[in-house]
Amino acid sequence: MIFWFLGSVFVLGILFKTPWMEGKVGEFMVNVATSLRLDKEKYVNIKNITLQLNDGSTTQIDHVIVSRFSVFVIETKNMKGWIFGDEHQEKWTQQIFKEKHRFQNPLRQNYRHTKALEEILALPTESIIPIVVFIGDCEFKTTMPKNVFINAKYTSYIESFQEKKLSAYQFNMTIGTLNQKRLKQSF
Repeated sequence: MIFWFLGSVFVLGILFKTPWMEGKVGEFMVNVATSLRLDKEKYVNIKNITLQLNDGSTTQIDHVIVSRFSVFVIETKNMKGWIFGDEHQEKWTQQIFKEKHRFQNPLRQNYRHTKALEEILALPTESIIPIVVFIGDCEFKTTMPKNVFINAKYTSYIESFQEKKLSAYQFNMTIGTLNQKRLKQSF
């Protein structure tokens, strides 16, 4: 019995260290912050949505928060260490002590998501707002654009948008269209 328990703990420990699981934990943390900090009457969080585009390609979006004020597209990164990046760089760098890892600029990744939503929703470009949220014990070592945040600070940014960009009809249609067009999740 103790062998199975220790084996299970070991396997779970390894699973929690995988990039896939770290991503899931980061997405979960954004879900929690969104549900605790944003008014559910004004903001609808559609999470982990995969959409197929007209050219047949697909894109997976961590979070789409729909409101009358805008549609917010959130790319989540669960990282620790120092983060170096620039809005225009193709790759950003994560540094933990002397070890450096390069990763795709999440702003570029989220650009594809915003373009996909523009195609599917037929909303004006200015009503779709990209946001990147880093979850974890990280620190920016370069100046980040105004739409890149660590932890739950993104919620204040979302709430700063007070001009209604979507009518009640567009708000409801956006939620309905995303739920209708999302692909069925598989493991």
